[in-house]
Amino acid sequence: MQSNDARLRPEAPSWYEASAIARPVTRPLEGDIEADVCIVGGGFTGLSTALNLAERGLKPVLIEAQRIGYGASGRNGGQINSGMRCGPTAMVEYFGADDAKRMWAMTEEAKAIVRERIQRHAIEAHWRPGTLYASLNKDYRREVDEAIETTRRHFNYDADRRVDRDEIRALLGSTIYEGGMIDMGAAHMHPLNYAIGLGHAAIAAGAVLHENTRATSIDEDGHGVATGRGRIRARHTIVACNGYLEKLVPQLAAKILPIRNYIIATEPLGEARAKTINRDDLAVHDNKFVVDYYRMTHDHRLTFGGGEVYGRNDPADIKRFVRPHMLKVYPQLADVRIEHGWGGWLALTMNRLPHLGRLSRDLYFAQGYSGQGVALSGLYGKLIAEAIAGTAGRFDLFAGIGHHDLPGGPLLRQPLQILGMLWYSLRDRL
Repeated sequence: MQSNDARLRPEAPSWYEASAIARPVTRPLEGDIEADVCIVGGGFTGLSTALNLAERGLKPVLIEAQRIGYGASGRNGGQINSGMRCGPTAMVEYFGADDAKRMWAMTEEAKAIVRERIQRHAIEAHWRPGTLYASLNKDYRREVDEAIETTRRHFNYDADRRVDRDEIRALLGSTIYEGGMIDMGAAHMHPLNYAIGLGHAAIAAGAVLHENTRATSIDEDGHGVATGRGRIRARHTIVACNGYLEKLVPQLAAKILPIRNYIIATEPLGEARAKTINRDDLAVHDNKFVVDYYRMTHDHRLTFGGGEVYGRNDPADIKRFVRPHMLKVYPQLADVRIEHGWGGWLALTMNRLPHLGRLSRDLYFAQGYSGQGVALSGLYGKLIAEAIAGTAGRFDLFAGIGHHDLPGGPLLRQPLQILGMLWYSLRDRL
């Protein structure tokens, strides 16, 4: 890893951090230790894997370069969506009806895992049901009706329904949308509190967590991980770094494109005003290539994600950068103070499908959730634990998804990203 990598700099603090529950007490790794499993990365994937393994009686050790939930797991929009990023119709076309049905059932399990963990471990994550896909296009009906028909016919799923122009404008208090789809089987929550809660649960189950412990190299056979001040000898290793992978495992880095995403949080609006812009307390995401996504917090703030930056430098003022995107949706919030602004890395794959698998018999990885990792990461943690325990059928279904290296190699990947993102963002504006 190179010290000039932009991802090594401290991230701006978030509203999630300002409102977080108490963290577990950990210490950095000092010296050499042994473990059944070493997990590199303290986000949802790593924490879920650690908890699942500990519950199976294994001895997992998790190391995190910063603090648990520091990366995308503690910085995202908090949306727990159904299916995968590619959409239900694309799932059937890509995988065939039978495998798509199996995968959809497991993505339903993914949502259930999050809710069950919150309930069982009494995590203060403020779970609330309902997401709304909002379309800016007048011809949205064909797309939405096709998706709903697919979920009914192939997946026996009926928690989603179409909303038309008048209803979506009544729901959101915004005049820019033409219609969309509500999914009451989806949900939203405080993601950092969930990550911290998973950390507490993993420790209680017998896992060992070492924060402020950066992996410097991983053995190709998955049996050892070196850090700045020690080494972990393990029977298995799991790479769960996602957009914060940097150059730790080059063959995995070639499969993902880390991009920067930004969110702001307003001052508390009060319950009455909050209902004028989100009547039913739904999480919202739109259909632009560079997605706007937003929701109300439990204390009636609007958190709003939007805008894009091409390259590795953050905008000089994240609050000022995202605020115009919010005002395009809600010009009536021009008087509202923005109290928090933050960013973080997420990882895209070329096909927008998550990337799960092994690099050797004992070296596992999960990454590339493409913006839909809040639920899927918990599922993948469970599937990795199943595979390590000797039952790999469900793991193999997702591991069989083909993934290509992003074009351009290490030198051209970023310039090609900039050209592509500029084109799609221009198309959004047109």
